[in-house]
Amino acid sequence: MKKLKIANVTQYVEENIGVFHEKRIGSLNRLKLKTVLQKKNPYLFKAKYLLTAEQIIRGLTDTFISSHEETIFGDWLEELAIFINQNVYGGWKSGITGIDLEFDKDNIRHIIAIKSGPNWGNSSQIAKMKADFNTAKKTLRTSNSGIVVLSVNGCCYGKDNKPDKGDYFKYCGQVFWEFISGEENLYNEIIEPLGHKAKGQNDEFLKSYSQMINKFTKEFANDFCLNNGSIDWNKLVEFNSGK
Repeated sequence: MKKLKIANVTQYVEENIGVFHEKRIGSLNRLKLKTVLQKKNPYLFKAKYLLTAEQIIRGLTDTFISSHEETIFGDWLEELAIFINQNVYGGWKSGITGIDLEFDKDNIRHIIAIKSGPNWGNSSQIAKMKADFNTAKKTLRTSNSGIVVLSVNGCCYGKDNKPDKGDYFKYCGQVFWEFISGEENLYNEIIEPLGHKAKGQNDEFLKSYSQMINKFTKEFANDFCLNNGSIDWNKLVEFNSGK
């Protein structure tokens, strides 16, 4: 185990946080109105008494963007966690399906599935993670029958006051970052560099977002509004749910 140099973490974050911003802008520019419309509930729009094209556009795109950003940033945080662990324990990005990080500590091989937050999956997704843990253990023991393997679900934020889940451990927030780094306060120390050049990056995102809202509003009005400007709900529902 090596002592983590916070300066190295700060440098890594500042040099790589731009990747997250580039991906979120890229995903925004690739977004298609009808793709999003097909995935949203048109009955909900009506029930919420949305009367303008822009209200509908902002509602559906903001929800889509928020969910997509969570995924993009979760992937970015996973790479950060692997970088930190490599510097401390010599860990590596796993090549085993469903496992993100492996490292050895106290003669134990730790296999980790990294998620953004504690409420990341339903029962079937959790069952899939458990199955991946079991498969990974069998794979590792095939090459080394004496290896001791510990399974961990690591969550980058949040809390879980009962980490022992029987088949695996679940470490969240401060506990997770300390587990992979040996640094109790790391969860706090990584927050500041995440804002590196954030204003400039966000200004660029807002520019793309505003253009998309205008473009989608125009497209929606052309395709799903009547000549008097009101929304053609029958046509919208037919597009979304018709045979």
